[in-house]
Amino acid sequence: MSVVLQSGRGCVLDARPPPLLGAYSRCVRWRDGQKSHVDCRFKCFQVSKSHFSANAAVDGGNTDMSQETVKPSKKRKRKHSELNQGEIDSQIFHEKIRSVILEGTNSLVDSARSLGHLTGEADPSKEPLPSHECSLAALCGMAKELPLVASEEQATQPLVARDGCTSHVDLFSRVTENRSGRASVVTLMGGEYVIPPHTAFLLSDFTRLQPLVQCGAMFNLIVIDPPWENKSVKRSRRYGSLPSSQLGRLPVPLLASPNCLVVTWVTNRPSHRRFVRDELYPHWGVEVLAEWFWVKVTTSGQFVFPLDSQHKKPYETLVLGRYRSTAGTTTSPPGTPEVFVEDQRLIVSVPSALHSQKPSLSEVLKPYVGAEAKCLELFARSLQPGWTSWGNEVLKFQHTSYFTLAPADDQADVSQDNSKS
Repeated sequence: MSVVLQSGRGCVLDARPPPLLGAYSRCVRWRDGQKSHVDCRFKCFQVSKSHFSANAAVDGGNTDMSQETVKPSKKRKRKHSELNQGEIDSQIFHEKIRSVILEGTNSLVDSARSLGHLTGEADPSKEPLPSHECSLAALCGMAKELPLVASEEQATQPLVARDGCTSHVDLFSRVTENRSGRASVVTLMGGEYVIPPHTAFLLSDFTRLQPLVQCGAMFNLIVIDPPWENKSVKRSRRYGSLPSSQLGRLPVPLLASPNCLVVTWVTNRPSHRRFVRDELYPHWGVEVLAEWFWVKVTTSGQFVFPLDSQHKKPYETLVLGRYRSTAGTTTSPPGTPEVFVEDQRLIVSVPSALHSQKPSLSEVLKPYVGAEAKCLELFARSLQPGWTSWGNEVLKFQHTSYFTLAPADDQADVSQDNSKS
């Protein structure tokens, strides 16, 4: 996801298919050991209309979006005095950051429009959302009975064997690596998936993270998108949630290099934010540095839900911290100066219409970790070029139903691939 604008308040991202263009534009497609080339592009499903009355005084947004029109609730509205403690805490936090969100977003959107972005001219895909039924989580549940690899040497495996086949791949107990400089379209578990270049991933249940640790890799950036428990998730049954108390079992200290930047996506429930700041990060030895906000706008720069709505907010919080290998240590190793992380920065972008698909933070966080940083995403549902990813639905948005594939007859590409093999 490319950064189109930077300022002291934050940045604006272009969520349309290029940033993936450079990684996916020409892919190697493997079928029965045979290689061909295809042009590949991620379909664009952006939110182009606000989900509220055009006469509303203030606009806002939320990631739990569908393409259906939001209908007025038939439930009786509660009086302010009937709000529970969590809702009261949410309102207090919202009032505290409201001006930061409103003024910062207005400034960033105005600047982006002057550069030709967020003008409403984007043409989101007219295709319906893919109907692919993701059964990866269920498969991970069944795979818990399979034996794990026994040694560090067996913890990784190539995506494509020398004969061009993928039948050898054990997705559930080994880290799979696409070591090629090109994206690969491969058949896994009976479905076709697009795997970015120089990418590693582990498809497993929460209890089966050992192969990731056994690889021995230490990461400079760890991004975590927990499946937080909430009523909306329980009602929709779109994915399984995880109690907050279980997150402490993530082996972050075993995966983080000294001064690793740890970034956690947090819902707008105050209890989740407090848990990350006051319990989870201290448990891992992570020092809290800042809170950033992802602000969701339409292709014309409006918030997609009322900013002051008690039910839907136009932002989500990211809690940023540094892993300190020794409790109380805040200095960096010699030769690796630590970059200051500003507080209350905004990330403004058009959200995807695909449920729970977050924007890529790769380019946003690069100044704080370096261009050569080793990056890891936990609870991932898609892959990023150059990153390692883990989750029980880590390949969900890599299924070819989310991409447009077209045959490519480019002899230059064929010659280049042959010269590298």
